[in-house]
Amino acid sequence: MEVIDYLVVGSGASGSMAAQTLVEAGKNVTMLDVGAWNESYDKLVKAADFVTMRTTDQEQHRYFIGDAAEGVVWGDVGKGAQITPPRQHLTQFVSDYMPIQSNTFSPIESLGYGGLGIGWGLQCWEFSEEDLAMAGMDPARMIEAYEKVSERIGISATKDEASDYIMGKLKTFQKSPDMDRNHKRVYAKYLKHQKRLNKRGFYLGRTPLAIITKDLNGRKAYKYRDMDYYSDKDQSGWRPWMTVNALKKHKNFTYIGGHLVTKFVEKRSFTEVECLTVPGNQKVTFRCKTLVLAANPLSSGRIVLRSLGDKKTRLPLLCNPYTYIPCLQPAMMGKEVEKHKLGFAQLTMFQNRHNDMFGDSIASLYSYQSLMLFRIIKQLPLNFADARVIMRYLMSGVVIMGVHHPDSVSKEKFLQLVPDKKTPTGDILKVQYNLSAEDRAEMDKREKQFVRTGRDLGLLALARLNPGYGASVHYAGTLPFSDEDKPFTLSRAGRLHGTKNVYVADSAGFNYLPAKGLTFTLLANAHIVAENIISGKK
Repeated sequence: MEVIDYLVVGSGASGSMAAQTLVEAGKNVTMLDVGAWNESYDKLVKAADFVTMRTTDQEQHRYFIGDAAEGVVWGDVGKGAQITPPRQHLTQFVSDYMPIQSNTFSPIESLGYGGLGIGWGLQCWEFSEEDLAMAGMDPARMIEAYEKVSERIGISATKDEASDYIMGKLKTFQKSPDMDRNHKRVYAKYLKHQKRLNKRGFYLGRTPLAIITKDLNGRKAYKYRDMDYYSDKDQSGWRPWMTVNALKKHKNFTYIGGHLVTKFVEKRSFTEVECLTVPGNQKVTFRCKTLVLAANPLSSGRIVLRSLGDKKTRLPLLCNPYTYIPCLQPAMMGKEVEKHKLGFAQLTMFQNRHNDMFGDSIASLYSYQSLMLFRIIKQLPLNFADARVIMRYLMSGVVIMGVHHPDSVSKEKFLQLVPDKKTPTGDILKVQYNLSAEDRAEMDKREKQFVRTGRDLGLLALARLNPGYGASVHYAGTLPFSDEDKPFTLSRAGRLHGTKNVYVADSAGFNYLPAKGLTFTLLANAHIVAENIISGKK
């Protein structure tokens, strides 16, 4: 049996970035992945803006609602409301192959081609040096890695008052996309009341995004079509699958889809990697010299538990608690919809009461248009029939404020692999995620302060909605960094303690999660782990 030099597990953000670093260094790399993909919907969505599609396309129901109405969420709207029919391959096979047992935690996981990055909101917040040190990473190396990642994927940003906190020392970026009318009004209000809001500990600035506003490496500048939740036309917003597609053109890269990695066994001169074919459930084994797990912290945790653990082993878990607040800007009520519009977050509001580089909580602000009325009206304090009519006139003034809170390690947050003969892998992931009463009270206090600040910016909160723990899709900490050679931890280089050549390149190593989204940081971390592998760091 052939022995692969470097085997990367997963095609998401971490896997794609680690693989790119290895390939560019001339290493022979194989990527193992399930790689679910839906070409039929992708071909349906035309290169036109949302307003034009709504008013002219006779087949619009197919991608807005779905051929089987799969885009309509029945019952309460919880996690993944933004997963539209063209992106639902993101969660294909997950319920069968990665089942969760929990009444306190409901995550979103992916076996799709590009992983969770298929539906990523493209926000590229940079952890501060203080955040990085708390999380267990080298700030100096991470600052260099942020720069490298930005050169690769293309980031748009603006140097403003908020940029020191949300984008750090980043130098490589293009100009931010144009704000829509809603956000221009919000930002003008902020500038008017800036001194008072800053004194209260609130700051507002442009959101760094993995979007290009100038052509880059064959990708086209953003066209303001507001179809971002349905299509990646022009590839102006970076997705991990774009990097994997580019890697396939290299002779030293091989992509193998349809395989779920379940466990590994280290031998004297190689590591055996056991898989199941998806679908089919046939057992397949690969051999490699170096194994790089980048399947996301929950799945990497599963693989390590099957390989080295037992029924009693518990792994820690970090996840940003998340609340979203639909708001109304009365000055925009009844305005006609915009054709020239950005569908992603446009402004970031952060709370920094102690004037340090940790901050407290953070909020993304984005307009609500192309995700359709039916997703939001059932969450408002109105009956459905009235809400449907009223919201047609209010929609142009709706702004969503998504509030994220930081998270630290606690004994009340863990995952455990327990036997279950009914599943293809023979087990199920048991998860507990509980916050203390003090933590919940503090988050409630902060969210009320965001609501109050929103009023100063002309935004009236319609509701505060908690989609449940796990809905933020920000997961980390299952195999934390440690200077001690302890089981189920990682060295600072990313090597799994107790192994010779098994590395973890996703966010499983993070010891702390600030409120800022983690994707940009896990991309930079994956690049560094790959560099460590190349240089032989253990």
